[in-house]
Amino acid sequence: MNNKEYIKLILKSKLADFSNIKGFMILRPYGYKIWENIKNILNKMLIKTKHQNVYFPLLIPKKLFFTESNHIKNFSKECAIVTHSKFLIKNNKIIVDPSSKLKEELIIRPTSETIIWNTYKKWIQSYRDLPILINQWSNVVRLELKNKIFIRNSEFFLQEGHTAHKNKKEAIKEINKIKILYKKLIKNYLSIPYISGLKSNYQKFSGAEYTYSFESLTNNGKCLQLATIHFLAKNFSKAFNVTFTNKKGIKKYVWSTSWGVSTRLIGAIIMIHSDKNGLILPPKIAPIHIVIIPIIKKKKYIKKINIFVKKLKIILKKFNIKYDNNLYKTPGNKFYKYEKIGVPIRITIGKKEIKKNNIEITRRDNFKKYYYKINNKLYKKISNILNKIQKNIYKIAKNKMKQNIFIINNYKTFKKIIKKKGGFIISNWDNKKSTELNIKNDTKATIRCIINKKIKGKCIYTGNKSYKKVVFGKSY
Repeated sequence: MNNKEYIKLILKSKLADFSNIKGFMILRPYGYKIWENIKNILNKMLIKTKHQNVYFPLLIPKKLFFTESNHIKNFSKECAIVTHSKFLIKNNKIIVDPSSKLKEELIIRPTSETIIWNTYKKWIQSYRDLPILINQWSNVVRLELKNKIFIRNSEFFLQEGHTAHKNKKEAIKEINKIKILYKKLIKNYLSIPYISGLKSNYQKFSGAEYTYSFESLTNNGKCLQLATIHFLAKNFSKAFNVTFTNKKGIKKYVWSTSWGVSTRLIGAIIMIHSDKNGLILPPKIAPIHIVIIPIIKKKKYIKKINIFVKKLKIILKKFNIKYDNNLYKTPGNKFYKYEKIGVPIRITIGKKEIKKNNIEITRRDNFKKYYYKINNKLYKKISNILNKIQKNIYKIAKNKMKQNIFIINNYKTFKKIIKKKGGFIISNWDNKKSTELNIKNDTKATIRCIINKKIKGKCIYTGNKSYKKVVFGKSY
């Protein structure tokens, strides 16, 4: 799927639209519902693991934002900054009132670590105040130079967890817990296969000791980061002087983590699961599970079909059902519409179905058809079909990913594959930033994650001794 096809599909399926501000998308009802479904699934997991939702301000004072020196290295290049508070109308022109210049500029939130850790200073005094396990569903602004709707937006929705702990062991336990949650979300609900591992020091989150990443592969061979988990150690607690008194009465710095996913997940679903007919949505996050389309040749049958559908909807009431009885569009037009937006199951009903008391079911993932009687067993049968779709689209995506994973030891071959095919390239790396940057400058490929620290070999670029296998790939 090239960029034009990707954008065309988003617009035609009414997931999102472009606003008149570059990089700022409009999330339409269908796209927003997909995000809501993802949000609700993950939110239930987080609540079950004793995380609590909070909300912090959108604006961060500049002084706070620059408190942790490593944190600002990347984010300072993409900040939106509020400098004034008023407009004037002068000579029929609207201008910024120079007298309203703020004493301190405000950063529009690109991420929330700084404002949260400034607050933790008030909240944490004793070991009894720990751990703090909070999560925020927010929107953030990062002014990207290159924009790609859902993938790289200047504004997007973000789930960001921020936790505080009394020791390293507890913080690592939190990281392992979030790994499990993200694995479950990505594989079981989004049906997306992935490779995961640590980021290189160059690629890790600014201000983190290390970053753990989940990486996917899209249909055109490019890599896409799905989720990240950051071990912040004591970096932010030291920067903001957040300490607690332990059981022995000794003051200690707090240990911390942060982690997140975003609306980029919708872009991943589009670019991994779509086919030539449009979207294919995993049933567990689809806004509509079933569309019912009447096959009507004469208007007099519509009342009979309506009664028939009413009975059907009672049996299938636990599913999200769309009954499209619009008489102004042909069944063919409707088939095209719901295939394009990725509705997992289509049910068609006509005169024959009413006579035989059965329905025709078509799967969106492979267009396989089933014919079932309407009875009490129907709910279970359709549940089984939805489960099969969920598993099948994961299987298809995993097979595609496997076909595009290459273990390469020769740099010439490395460059050839990156240029022509893309994909995940597994090679040895000598753990030097200069090597990583040279490969990036030469091929545009970056280290997506480190998958093994103990395998001996020779670096793909320098030929130096290497003890790390890493995954290279081109990203958006």
